[in-house]
Amino acid sequence: MTDSTLTLEVIDRVAYLTINRPEAMNSVNGALHKALSRVFIDLGERRDINVIVLSGSGKAFCAGGDIEWMKEAVREPEQFEVVTWEAKRIVYSMLDCEIPIIGRINGDAVGLGATLALLCDITVMADHARIGDPHVRVGLNAADGGGFLWPQMIGFGKARELLLTGDLLGAAEAKQLGAIGNVVPAAELDAKVDSFVQKLRHGAGKAIRWTKAGYTIPLRQLAHGHMDAGTAYECLTNMTKDHHEAIDAFATKRKAVFTGH
Repeated sequence: MTDSTLTLEVIDRVAYLTINRPEAMNSVNGALHKALSRVFIDLGERRDINVIVLSGSGKAFCAGGDIEWMKEAVREPEQFEVVTWEAKRIVYSMLDCEIPIIGRINGDAVGLGATLALLCDITVMADHARIGDPHVRVGLNAADGGGFLWPQMIGFGKARELLLTGDLLGAAEAKQLGAIGNVVPAAELDAKVDSFVQKLRHGAGKAIRWTKAGYTIPLRQLAHGHMDAGTAYECLTNMTKDHHEAIDAFATKRKAVFTGH
């Protein structure tokens, strides 16, 4: 399932999936979140595709949650239950999809955008881009996968620091820590991505699919052990005064003043 916020083009056994809200730095609204929760299930069923390339249109890969969408969740918290269900589907479906996913990280990958990047099997990041999970900076629990993915990718020591501070990593440091596999100048991004596409497109399809099915087993186990509790905590933080303050501060272009409530 895709819509105007998430476009799909299949060319010669390659699915090019593009997050398409460039005017909003590809931030995630309700329509995009729903589309992301379904598209990898649909693609995973297909046998005419050997590789998926996930990218963002415009300057960003994905800037995380859209602020207007966050406001809606504050006004109607019961709708957040649907959001958390979709969040689980996004993580589970990307891990369950046996088709390898290449992340073409053309710009900043923040919050859910960082999670999408970390869930890709191969990542190529433009050298000017940043990545990180600043959920805490908007008064929310990092529940959309970052809570278990970051420690697995880079180790608990640095991951704890990043999750608690919400700080972003530059591309070079992200590669050094192991969060990202490849970093190239922006002008070389497509060529590097295509080099991986060619290897996977013409590779032994079933062997590649089932290799992914094997190495994702520990991550799938972690995801199912983490996501229910994580999304429950996020539902709780959605109702806190600190989150409401962060939303208001963003809207009025001022620094948030948190009180711990």
